[in-house]
Amino acid sequence: MATEPHKSAPKKSNATLNRCRTIAACLGALALAVPRDGLAQAYPDRAISYIVPSSPGSSPDIVGRIVAEALAKILGQPVVVLNRAGAGGTIAAAAVARVAPDGYTVLQANANHSFSQTLYKNLNYDLEKDFIPVGRFASAFYIFLAHPKVSIRSLKELIERAKAHPGKLNYASGGIGAATFIVTEVLKAQAQLDIVHVPYNGGGPALASILAGVTDIYGSPYTTAKPFVDEGKLVGLAVTSAQRIPYLPEMPTVAETMPGYEVTTWHGLVLPAGTPVAVRDKLQSAITQAVNAPETKKRLEELGYLVLSDTPRQFADFLHEDVKSMARLINEYNLKPE
Repeated sequence: MATEPHKSAPKKSNATLNRCRTIAACLGALALAVPRDGLAQAYPDRAISYIVPSSPGSSPDIVGRIVAEALAKILGQPVVVLNRAGAGGTIAAAAVARVAPDGYTVLQANANHSFSQTLYKNLNYDLEKDFIPVGRFASAFYIFLAHPKVSIRSLKELIERAKAHPGKLNYASGGIGAATFIVTEVLKAQAQLDIVHVPYNGGGPALASILAGVTDIYGSPYTTAKPFVDEGKLVGLAVTSAQRIPYLPEMPTVAETMPGYEVTTWHGLVLPAGTPVAVRDKLQSAITQAVNAPETKKRLEELGYLVLSDTPRQFADFLHEDVKSMARLINEYNLKPE
């Protein structure tokens, strides 16, 4: 059977080839963009892991559970609190820095992270480079506590006892680099006190230790200390804010005894670097709504927190300055991780 002779396909002109390449490049770019845009539009379509960098029962844990509950109502998906305690919050931060930047794992950062950025020389993450700030949503103060058995009723008595008996008193903390470590170490440095540090793996165990009388002193978030001070199980000595707290008018500040002393804390949300901006913005809008909802705001204020509504830019600027401020503190008082 006779067949038609083979004919070569006509050659495309350079102009046609260039047009094809341009179209292909555009389609490729569009294909890459669609999943990210789709992610942002659909976000969240499943549960979000909300990482709290401290132990169950600690102040950050209590705050985290209140906020996670409010966020879940607004976002329409479960927000599951997971505790990753240890090393001043650096264990949790290192873990979150390595997860997929899709908005489904969020870290509740706090002042510990600013402090740890300078305190620890071998961190495997950078607070400002490996995360994108979502928003700072609360700030709070600390209160120095004494167990009744040590018979100390004021900060002045604490300082006098520590100077008269060096190395005899001890203090609990949630671990080296934790804010509960910072508040007492700064006091020790300013007043030149010899008080033995007893670190625990988180604020919950530290609080339990002073309640049991195992430790003598604890610089605690007011959130967790309040019920035990109210019940007389622990003695409140002084608050760490610059001025007295309006709803605690009888409680003096540390600065009234040690002029210039002020240590407070904050809480905010951060995401792994590379998370789509649209996802970040949706989460920022949700956290602002969550903490300003009347019921949530009331719960946080009853625990001694001031509710904040930082934008991502405001939080980024704050973080930058806070890291520098903590570095100055570490250098000024020669604080060490050992």
